[in-house]
Amino acid sequence: MAMSGGKDDGEPMMEMNTTPLIDVMLVLLIMFIITIPVATHSVNIDLPVPNPNPPPDMVDPIKNKIVLTPNGEILWNAQPIDQGTLVANLQTSLTYAVEPELQFEPEANASYDLSAKVLNIIKASGVTKFGFVGNEKYRVFGK
Repeated sequence: MAMSGGKDDGEPMMEMNTTPLIDVMLVLLIMFIITIPVATHSVNIDLPVPNPNPPPDMVDPIKNKIVLTPNGEILWNAQPIDQGTLVANLQTSLTYAVEPELQFEPEANASYDLSAKVLNIIKASGVTKFGFVGNEKYRVFGK
């Protein structure tokens, strides 16, 4: 805080000393801040209730098999699924500590277009343990 020495002409100082006033105001301000109750805001949210019977996990932690049928179905471990479920199952298989093996077996008259789509989905998912099975059935052409 700055101090003024006033004039040396012998007249009394007419300026008010504001330092004690400022000190009292700061103490009062601190006291008011301390006595204000803490504002606790709460937002009530209705959370979903967990399902007591979760759906069975379609992903086997050891080996999974994708079969394409001639009528355009995608079978995951002999269960029919759509392409969205296929993506979800592939992402689930990547969350395991050890990635399960993924086997791909299109049947003899399965659609090439569907095979290409499924292979692109598998490639985009990032699965690394992937293999074609059942090729030995087509070893001889025309059977």
